Amino acid sequence: MITEIQAVILGVIEGFTEFLPISSTAHLILASDVLRITQSDYVKSFEIIIQLGAVLAVVWLYWKDLVKIEILKKLLVAFLPTGILGFLFYKAVKNYLLGNISVVLWSLAVGGIFLILLEKFLRGTKQETLDMNAISYRQCLALGLFQSVAMIPGVSRSAATIVGGLLMGIPRKTIVEFSFLLAVPTMAAATGLDLLKSAGAWNADQAGVLLLGFVVSFITAVLAVKWLLRYIARHTFTSFGIYRLLLVLIFLLHG
Repeated sequence: MITEIQAVILGVIEGFTEFLPISSTAHLILASDVLRITQSDYVKSFEIIIQLGAVLAVVWLYWKDLVKIEILKKLLVAFLPTGILGFLFYKAVKNYLLGNISVVLWSLAVGGIFLILLEKFLRGTKQETLDMNAISYRQCLALGLFQSVAMIPGVSRSAATIVGGLLMGIPRKTIVEFSFLLAVPTMAAATGLDLLKSAGAWNADQAGVLLLGFVVSFITAVLAVKWLLRYIARHTFTSFGIYRLLLVLIFLLHG
């Protein structure tokens, strides 16, 4: 069972980390371990569903883009790989990967190294000023394939999408915002699938705690999205790579 205080803590962690390339799922799993929350089907569902609170923050901030038909079509194309693979491997991911500390730590470490190396590779390259309308459908499909790797806990959905976009030459601000929007169908589908499969297993108290985490996640995510856009205007993603490696080191030393 998750207490109200634990729900608030997890909601803050989810809201702040969902759109940063540091893996919200990894942070929730590691935080649950530190808080001595036993991994159960309910806890796993809690970790999945409060992500929808963070995603609603994007709907709140970007609703004007989300009602544009061209943007919606591109998001649908980008969502397809994750949607199909997520449906096929839902049980395997939830039963064997979610909650697996070793998988999380390895994913965080490898992802951190990749971000650092990518920034060294991109150093000095000039990026054109392009908006999301300039992203092609072929690029959308490729971005969806990159995002699908994030089914592995610790990879980070936003990091996978951002890395894919940068490798294809999409400007930082553009790919970050596209990653924000792509979270909407992706996490809505993940939450919907989990609700269909496990909602009947909760009692009223558990549903109330879940709602609390959901609301806290939404509020925190609004602030995190605004902060990240300001941050990338002047900085690279190297610091996030370093942070991932430090988090792994700290957890190995004190976990």
